[in-house]
Amino acid sequence: MEELTLITPTFLFSAISLILLAFTNRFLSYAQLVRTLKDRYMEDHSAITHAQIMNLRKRLYLTKNMQMLGVASLLMCVITMFLIYLGLHIISAYVFGFAILLLIISLSLSVWEIHISAKSLEIYLSDMEKGKKGV
Repeated sequence: MEELTLITPTFLFSAISLILLAFTNRFLSYAQLVRTLKDRYMEDHSAITHAQIMNLRKRLYLTKNMQMLGVASLLMCVITMFLIYLGLHIISAYVFGFAILLLIISLSLSVWEIHISAKSLEIYLSDMEKGKKGV
């Protein structure tokens, strides 16, 4: 195996930073949606609104975990750089491998969350179709 250099973990910095920015934006949009759904649910306890709330709860949980794993991945990259600086190349290779594994898990959760988000849109679309048939 080729030794890691200080440059290797830095390649992930920009990618992880952009991913964390996207996750944060997603989280902020969910916060706004929570407020909207709460107001709607207080006015009308419909099954559609309840389904949206349950769906959003799953999405918030996944987004929180995506962010935590992304931050942990970035932290492991920094630790990798520190270990390389100390000359602990074998340990740094394992830590860097762990950082990549955390990033893979975070991205996998993102795919799962996107799937759930699509289901949420399907709930809205089915509700609109029901309303259109009644007209």
